Amino acid sequence: MSAPQAPVWTDVSRLPSFLSRLEESGGLSVRALIEELEVDLPVDGVTYHDRGIRIPGHDATFVHEPTGSRGRPAFSVQLDTIGPRNGWAIFDRTLSWDVYLLRAGDTAAIAWLSDEEYRIEESDHFDSKRDAMAAGRFSFGIFLYAGEAWEEQQRRIRSTNAPAYLLRDDGEPMIPNTQSEFYALVDSTVTEFRTSGAAPDYLGLLELEATVDG
Repeated sequence: MSAPQAPVWTDVSRLPSFLSRLEESGGLSVRALIEELEVDLPVDGVTYHDRGIRIPGHDATFVHEPTGSRGRPAFSVQLDTIGPRNGWAIFDRTLSWDVYLLRAGDTAAIAWLSDEEYRIEESDHFDSKRDAMAAGRFSFGIFLYAGEAWEEQQRRIRSTNAPAYLLRDDGEPMIPNTQSEFYALVDSTVTEFRTSGAAPDYLGLLELEATVDG
């Protein structure tokens, strides 16, 4: 879950038909989505956010997964990663999700939150999902970058042989040197990520892949 409590996103727009449209189309890239929304958001690259784990990529694609994972219908996020990395996440479509476009100044993100996560973690603190989103209280999202901000994302991931880096609660990056160091920092394993996302069921994360080839 993201750390900020005070409102950090000034423009919160729900995308009510996103997952239904995804089922019809089969897949939709982040760049294509931004073009369809006709919003003035330059996108040079993206970074997948998963409870503080950050995986930069040239683009990300949402994919409808009819057979899903573990026999459940699902949707996934596939990262066009930088270098010899693999990054994707699969989410339980049997849960009820809301997807949002978030903006604050030059910063933007696409984030999604399940009813179960909101009920268990946020309903005591926020009157609505929208309020929770505005405060940055979401576990999963795709941050959009352009210009120098995207160059910085690339520098971070190219400086390491790890599959991802971490963002601390104070906003400072923590960049492990290797895949082994990354998994030691998140106190998990490749197998645990692949079989459960190393997440409680109510988060709706079924699988998470964060590896480096070779």
